[in-house]
Amino acid sequence: MKRSACLPLLLAAVLLCSCGSNTKKAPTRPDQFISEERQFAAPSDGDTIAIFSTSLGEVRAVLYPDAAPMAVYNFVGLARSGYYDGTIIWRSQYGFAVQGGDATGTGTGGSTIWSNTPYPLEADASLKHYAGALCAAFAQGGDVTGGNSQFYFVAALPDSVSSDQQAELTQNGYTDSQVAAYAAMGGLPYLDNTDTVFGQVYQGMDVVDAMACVETTKDEDGNDTWKPTEDAAITIEKVTITTYPGPAAGDEATSDSSVG
Repeated sequence: MKRSACLPLLLAAVLLCSCGSNTKKAPTRPDQFISEERQFAAPSDGDTIAIFSTSLGEVRAVLYPDAAPMAVYNFVGLARSGYYDGTIIWRSQYGFAVQGGDATGTGTGGSTIWSNTPYPLEADASLKHYAGALCAAFAQGGDVTGGNSQFYFVAALPDSVSSDQQAELTQNGYTDSQVAAYAAMGGLPYLDNTDTVFGQVYQGMDVVDAMACVETTKDEDGNDTWKPTEDAAITIEKVTITTYPGPAAGDEATSDSSVG
């Protein structure tokens, strides 16, 4: 049975995120969006959630163990072990995504709870790469193919899916509801079958947008590396796994050992 609800996405202020010579504009997102898509339904009591305490603020995401069991199990296990504590967001690509989960802080490392063995893609038809999606980065090519500890938040802009792209999605079998969600909220539909979506931000999307606005460095050819200028510009202080609704904002979050 499909759920229909108004999800109170935080309305990001239209501010200039400035640092040095860098100027990026945080998008204005709808303060509420009515959809039958599960990613835009308010979490239910008892749902598994992850609370990201970061140097820029708090982000809360609901997890989907029914649709992406291995991705969620791995993420939850690593979070509870403290793996993510003190790590950084090493990639900040405006209008695309912010990525972390690598203890080396370089984007070249990663781990799993299965003795570092990667896990396979879990592309569930009910979960898409809408803005705010929490996804497992999926390495392809080389000696390693699969998921590890790395994850990213989709930070696509609300107008990122054009009318031509929407028509193409319809031709490719996307439902009217899915196309409408992409049209209203933005996203990265071309990643739907290449990376695993295992969660969705329901509180703190303004913090994700702030992460996407930090100043990044350029290489010697002037190309953006998407790496924050300051290594600790975005620090993940702690990831707490608990159940919805979780502790009130500002209260100390404690892990719920009954989850996962």
